[in-house]
Formats: sequence, C-alpha cells, structure tokens
Amino acid sequence: MTRLSELNPGSSAALLEVGGDRSFRRRLMELGLLPGTQLRLVRRVAIGDLLELEVRGCHLSLRCCDAHHLMVDGIRG
Repeated sequence: MTRLSELNPGSSAALLEVGGDRSFRRRLMELGLLPGTQLRLVRRVAIGDLLELEVRGCHLSLRCCDAHHLMVDGIRG
C-alpha cells in the first residue's frame, strides 16, 4: 500500500482508501474516486504541482498535497 502522490507516471493502481476531511472525501467520490476503482497516473505537471489521472476513461487533475490522502495498491508500470 502506498500514497497516490508517490506513484510514477504510467503506473496503474487500485484505490484502497480515501482520506482527508469529509467534504474532500465526498467531492472525490462524486468524481468517481471510490475504493476499488482502477486508476492510472498519466503525468506530473510541475506548474501547480499537479497530477493528471485517468479514472474510468476520464482525465482528472489533483494537487499532490490532495493525492497524499489517497492510498493505492497493485502498482503496475
């Protein structure tokens, strides 16, 4: 188990746990980031310290500090 913010670009993983405060967890779950969801880290963007994710065929961007609250497993790539 590792934090989403520690993945390398191109890696795929399953989301295990969504941490952070309640409103943050609710917003991510509304975007489709539910435990068990497969995701892929597309790239890191240095400007703004962002991560681009592919989740359920859609691309999402998260700040690294927010991705730190997401625990993933099954890293491939």
